[in-house]
Amino acid sequence: MDAIQQHMIDAYRAAQHGELAPPLPGRHDLSVLKPVREHQRFVRVLDGCPARPSLRTALARLLRRRRRVPRCP
Repeated sequence: MDAIQQHMIDAYRAAQHGELAPPLPGRHDLSVLKPVREHQRFVRVLDGCPARPSLRTALARLLRRRRRVPRCP
């Protein structure tokens, strides 16, 4: 059973009990990813690295897709 089928069953049960239907799958994904990203930036600062990569590092990463640029010295 995938997420859509589970949502349909939950929505049916909620309608039978006169309750609100649950939110659609994936609706709150971005609101969950933001704290994860902030935590990763916090950990990078604690490790002594910049919170955001420099412009040079970001451009190098875009230009060299196969070869990874080290994140922190």
